[in-house]
Amino acid sequence: MREVIGDTGPAVLLLPGGAEAVDGFFPGLVEGLRSDPGARVVLIDRAGTEGSDTEGALADAGHDLHGALLDLGVGPVTVVGQSLGGAVALLLARDHPEDVAGLVLLDPTPVSDPALSAKVEKQATSLIRFANLPLAGGLVRALLRLQTKRVGKHHGDRPDVQAALATMNRLDLNRLGRAVKGLGDLSAGFDVAQVPRVPTVIVTADRKPGDPARVAHERLAQALGARLVSWPKSEHAVHLTHPAEVLEVVREVLHGVSENST
Repeated sequence: MREVIGDTGPAVLLLPGGAEAVDGFFPGLVEGLRSDPGARVVLIDRAGTEGSDTEGALADAGHDLHGALLDLGVGPVTVVGQSLGGAVALLLARDHPEDVAGLVLLDPTPVSDPALSAKVEKQATSLIRFANLPLAGGLVRALLRLQTKRVGKHHGDRPDVQAALATMNRLDLNRLGRAVKGLGDLSAGFDVAQVPRVPTVIVTADRKPGDPARVAHERLAQALGARLVSWPKSEHAVHLTHPAEVLEVVREVLHGVSENST
């Protein structure tokens, strides 16, 4: 998918986590941003993800998105990225700073932390190998169904949230493995100083102090001069557990972008 919803207003690019398609991934965000502040919402399924018909490597994600934005004639954009989409948002900002006016990183994969990124890639690879064993794949999918059911029970029954949860149940683990491949090497060469200083909010899930992911997000926020927020009971899929709060954070960053441009 490559689509711009709306003809006028600030441009917002949505980047899903993992290898998911963008359609329906962020419940209520497209409609909310169209309503207030009247933003143009840019939907792009980057190469290698569920909604794309082309393969692509994580290392090329920033350059691929730059080309897609040129083709669509939009930019600079405020980028909203969840999980691996947050890492891709940082790669785009580093490689093509002229494309990025603001950042909203939703529990982003820690591309700024080499040790943690290598661990994430290794864990993903191990999970996929396990899931491809006889009978194990069914067990993995059963666990995913239980997890998404729990998220839905504890964080609301909005139809759009439930639809997004249902899509998560159809996760293509092999595609996810290809999407995350090379994360450790990318992180080892990632210099956060190359990321432009634009209005930025980083949302971290509700984890204990000292948790490695939380520490990585705290360090990234400090390096970028970003505001770090966390909501009680928020989880990694914070766009599903707290969709209304995510919408308000994106509006906040858009307001900062607007102030910067005047």
